[in-house]
Amino acid sequence: MSSGEVWSVRGPVIVARGLGAVRLYDSVRVGGDAIRGEVIRLEGDRAVIQVYEDPAQLTAGDPVLATGRPLEVELGPGLLGSIVDGIQRPLPVLAGSRDGLPVNYMLERGAEAPGIARDREWEFEPAVAEGDTVGPGDLLGTVRETAAFEHRVLVAPDGGGRVDAVEGGRRRVDEPVVWLDGEEVSMLRRWPVREPRPVARTLDPDVPFVTGQRVVDSLFPIARGGTAAIPGGFGTGKTVLEQSLAKWGHADVVVYVGCGERGNELTEVLEEFPALEDPRSGASLMERTILVANTSNMPVAARESSVYTGMAMAEYYRDQGCNVALVADSTSRWAEALREVSSRLEEMPAEEGYPAYLSSRLAEFYERAGRAVCLGHDEREGSVTVVGAVSPPGGDFSEPVTQHSLRLVGTFWALDTELARQRHFPAVGWGQSYTLYDLGRALDEEAGEGFSDDRAWALALLAEEESVLELVQLMGADSLAAEQKVVLRTGRLLREDFLQQSAFDETDAYSPLRKQREMLRVIRRAHEAMRGALEEAGDVEALLSSAPLGEIARMRTWTAEESSERATDLIGRIEQEMTAQ
Repeated sequence: MSSGEVWSVRGPVIVARGLGAVRLYDSVRVGGDAIRGEVIRLEGDRAVIQVYEDPAQLTAGDPVLATGRPLEVELGPGLLGSIVDGIQRPLPVLAGSRDGLPVNYMLERGAEAPGIARDREWEFEPAVAEGDTVGPGDLLGTVRETAAFEHRVLVAPDGGGRVDAVEGGRRRVDEPVVWLDGEEVSMLRRWPVREPRPVARTLDPDVPFVTGQRVVDSLFPIARGGTAAIPGGFGTGKTVLEQSLAKWGHADVVVYVGCGERGNELTEVLEEFPALEDPRSGASLMERTILVANTSNMPVAARESSVYTGMAMAEYYRDQGCNVALVADSTSRWAEALREVSSRLEEMPAEEGYPAYLSSRLAEFYERAGRAVCLGHDEREGSVTVVGAVSPPGGDFSEPVTQHSLRLVGTFWALDTELARQRHFPAVGWGQSYTLYDLGRALDEEAGEGFSDDRAWALALLAEEESVLELVQLMGADSLAAEQKVVLRTGRLLREDFLQQSAFDETDAYSPLRKQREMLRVIRRAHEAMRGALEEAGDVEALLSSAPLGEIARMRTWTAEESSERATDLIGRIEQEMTAQ
C-alpha cells in the first residue's frame, strides 16, 4: 500500500498527490473516515479520484491510502436476496433494526460492512475428492443457497491444480473448503467490477428469452443473452414492465440495478419485490433476486459504479450455468453521473453536456451481455440478458442516451405516451419498436409451426391500420371501403385483445408462447373470414359486430392447456357466423 494526500477537491472528484505507483481504476481510501474512491485518471505525479460518498468534509492535506487493488465485488453464497448499494455495502445491515424498523435512515460516512455475511454457515457438499485435478471453472462443490437454488462453488477463472484435501459440512464463506496445491480455497470470491469474466466460447443469440408479455414475445422478441432498451417518459409504465420481465421472464437469477432513480420509486421496488411470488417456486421473488439500490440523492460516483457491480454479480451466476436477467433502471441516471464527473474534470462536453465517451461507456456495459459456454470441463451454458430502461426528458427519443442505446441494443421497446394515456399497457409502440434477433425458427419450434408467419402478418396489419386511420382523420370513417373497415376491426382486435395485457391479473399477467400462438391464429382466421364474407354480406356493420368476434376478448382468460382446443372451437364458430351473414 502507498499513501498520499488530497491536493484539491472538485465535488465528487478529488486530486491527490504522492500516491506513488498507483494504477488506473485502483481503489483508494480518502480522509479520516476512509471513504472509498477509485482512480479514474493519472496526471503525472497526481491521481484524479472519484469518491463514492459525500466529499463535503474533505480538505487539502487529508490522507489518501492506495489499496493496490481495483474496485471489487464479493461473490459467493448469500448474494441472492441481498440489497446493496453501488459499491456492494449491504444496506439492511448498515441501517440496523429495532423492533423490525430501520434505526439509521441515512448512512454514516465511511460506514462499512462485508458484502456477504461472514457469520452465516452453509452446508457445503464436495464434488471433488483428494487427488483430483481441476482447472478454471470446474465444480468444487454445491451449497443450497435458497430452497429452490443450488449454488455451485467453482474454481476461480485463474485457478486450478491438484486437490490436496476437501472439507465438507457447515462452513462460513471465508473458511477453506478445498486445498489446491497447498493453497486454501474458500467459497468466497472477489472480482474487479470493470473486468468481464472470461468464458470458454460465446454462442449465437438464437434462443428466445421468453418473457410472457405478448407484445414482446410475439412482435419484438429478445434473445437469451441479448440486449434491450426501454425508453419512455414519466408514467409510461417502465417500472411495471421491468417487474413483469423480472417475475415472469425465463431467468434463473434476476439482478435489478436501481441506478439513480427517485427515492420513492426505488422504495416501491424494495417493498414490492419481496411481496412478489416467484411463479417457479411459490416463494418470494427475492430468493432469486439481487437488488443494487442507488437513489438519486446518493453520490453520483456510486451511481456510476452500480451498473458494473450488478454486471459482475450477473456474470458470476452466468458462470454457474444460470440464465441471468439484469435490469438497469435507468441508464439515463447513470449517464447523468458520467456527465457530472466529466464536468468536474473540465472535459470538453459533447451534445447536451454529456461526455464524448458516453457511447463507448454504454457499449462496454451492453457488450458484457451474451450467451456462452462457461469455463469448466462440463461445458455449462449460461447467459446474461440485459434490459436497460431509459428516461428521456419529456419523452424525447432524440436525446443522446436514447440514440446511443438505439445503436447498441438488439431490441428496442419504445414506450408510447399516447398509448399510456389511453391506458393501453404495456405501452410498447409497434411503430417505433424493433428487434434485430432472428428467432423465427426457434419460436416456431417452441410455440408451434406458423407462429413466425402470424407474427409478421400482425405487424403488417398494424402498419396498414395506421394508414387507414390517417384516411379516417382526413375523410371520415363513412368514406372507407368495406375492406378498410375490416382492417380497422382486425387492428382493434389485435390492439385491445392481444397486445393489451394486465400485469395485475393472475391469468393474463403471463402468456405462454403456445397461448400467444393460438390467440394470433384466432385473430388472423377471423380477419380472413371477415374478408371472405364481404362479397355476400348484406350489412357490413353487422358482419363486423357479430357475437363470436366479441368472444375474442375472453381469450386472455384461457389457460395454456386449453388454448388450442378453445381456439379451434372459436374459429369454427366465427367462420360459421360469417358464412351465415
